[in-house]
Amino acid sequence: MPVLWLRVAVLFYAVGLLYALLAVTQGHEFLRKIALPSMSLGMVFQFVALAEEGLLSRQLLTASIHNSESLLALVIMAVFMIAYAFYRTLSPGIVAFPIVFLLTFVASSGQQPFLGTSEGVRRSWLGVHIGFIFIGYAALFLSFGASILYLLQERNLKAKNGLGILTNLPSLGVIDELGYRSLLLGFPFMTLGLVAGSVIAQASVGPAYFKDSKVVLSVLMWVVYLILVYTRWNSGWRGRRAAYLAAVVFTVAVVAWVANYFSAVHGFVQS
Repeated sequence: MPVLWLRVAVLFYAVGLLYALLAVTQGHEFLRKIALPSMSLGMVFQFVALAEEGLLSRQLLTASIHNSESLLALVIMAVFMIAYAFYRTLSPGIVAFPIVFLLTFVASSGQQPFLGTSEGVRRSWLGVHIGFIFIGYAALFLSFGASILYLLQERNLKAKNGLGILTNLPSLGVIDELGYRSLLLGFPFMTLGLVAGSVIAQASVGPAYFKDSKVVLSVLMWVVYLILVYTRWNSGWRGRRAAYLAAVVFTVAVVAWVANYFSAVHGFVQS
């Protein structure tokens, strides 16, 4: 049943994907009206799938790669909904919706049990570490989406013409503020999540943990994240420079996430 609910969620998320694909070129008004309700229903079914999976497996959801992907998608949607509540714009969905659809689709396509290579992954208190990291990832994805929108809107204004959703984007100031506040939201969670993970790893795995590629990339991601927050907060970087740097942070974050599949001590193996 968890797989069934997850695949129903994929169907609803497909509406958001279609909106993201068509909005830039056509700005289909019907899709604009149903995208948010469809994504909301997708969240409901995804939550039910994760809750049922947790009850059936009786283990930490993030011990499974596919459940981790599903949970990350749900957290991204939750952060998107918070941003929507404040700014009332679907524009970040151009980036967020395809990411959510892809993560959920991959998660629903293979639900075989995956077990962590470390006993520490199975401990319930590790959920605090993973939860904080996921919130940090979600906020970073939203900031990256705002960066893409900023560059599109800037180009649109310079060209004095636009198509589809480009004619309905918020002002550059609003987009810039959305990206900045997303960074401020995500950075503390990412930092606390990495600190918690480091403490746990030192106790359960030892110094070898900190030589793992996944860990090295995560630290690199945090350093670039810190530089981005610092340049925006202290040096007043805004606009295009901040957008490009956010794209760099996002790229490093994606590489760090992919490293989960190859990590020796932080990754997952099929049971």
